[in-house]
Amino acid sequence: MSIEFQSNESGNGTATLVITGDIDMSTSTLVRTHLTDLFKKKQKAIVVDLAKVSYIDSSGIATLVEGLQWSHNNNTKFRLTNLTPMVKDVFEIARLLTVFEVYDSQEEALEGI
Repeated sequence: MSIEFQSNESGNGTATLVITGDIDMSTSTLVRTHLTDLFKKKQKAIVVDLAKVSYIDSSGIATLVEGLQWSHNNNTKFRLTNLTPMVKDVFEIARLLTVFEVYDSQEEALEGI
């Protein structure tokens, strides 16, 4: 399965990473690489848009948890947005909806930053 990324960086120190495709064992390293690149740029907030992700497995979850840990170490806000029903179910089962900051839209995730 293929995966695509679109990264949008604003002038106010925020970045949005839009992911299209499945996040699984074969693609999670690519997600990690894109997140690493954004953290290296010292963004004050990173929003990961999952609207076009229909499937995520444990390696994908682990990659996002790693991003959350990096955000704590770098004093960066790390937010998820537009979780599809399938992805949201995985986060609910893993009890991660209360661990991550999850928003319904990119605009909502970027408010107050």
